[in-house]
Amino acid sequence: MSDTPAEGIENLSINTPEEEIESNYKPPPEKTIEEILEADKEDESLQKYKEALLGEAKTGKVIVDPEDPRKVIVKKLVLCATDRPDVELDLTGDLTQLKKQVFTIKEGVSYKIRIEFIVQREIVHGLKYVQKTYRMGVPVDKMTHMVGSYPPKVEIQSYTTPAEDAPAGMMARGSYTVQSLFTDDDKHEHLKWEWAFDIKKDWKE
Repeated sequence: MSDTPAEGIENLSINTPEEEIESNYKPPPEKTIEEILEADKEDESLQKYKEALLGEAKTGKVIVDPEDPRKVIVKKLVLCATDRPDVELDLTGDLTQLKKQVFTIKEGVSYKIRIEFIVQREIVHGLKYVQKTYRMGVPVDKMTHMVGSYPPKVEIQSYTTPAEDAPAGMMARGSYTVQSLFTDDDKHEHLKWEWAFDIKKDWKE
């Protein structure tokens, strides 16, 4: 694809949206699972709630991949379009090759993006999905989705963005580049990647 992002993906800022720059929000300090369970032990109902929330993690560390020190392992991005099979991007391999697998999106259709990931070792707080979209090197859209806090689990967990409509019309058709970032309240960069899609008049073009 011929489009070149206006800035390298290494410059994708967590604080890109204006509302984040202007916010005085200060995230709470990180706590381990042990610290969470030890707090307010005299409150039986709260303890039961925390144990239900933490699930299997309350009995010991959940480690899915002992060779991977990360707490969040992002596995795949899935494009979910109305009345179409899901299309997946594997995020566990060579991320530099992702732009070669270009999604086609029919103009005007409703679609969602699903991020699948594993949380291991410790609970993660305030996960966020940040996305910036470019066309011909010019930024045309940016968004930040609050994903939430997740306990460690052996199973894959996921977050799906709200539905949005692809742009429509002759002027909207063409190639787009997307810079994506999976981060959290503490600005840990769990994964940063770049991918591409084409807006076309029909799926079969």
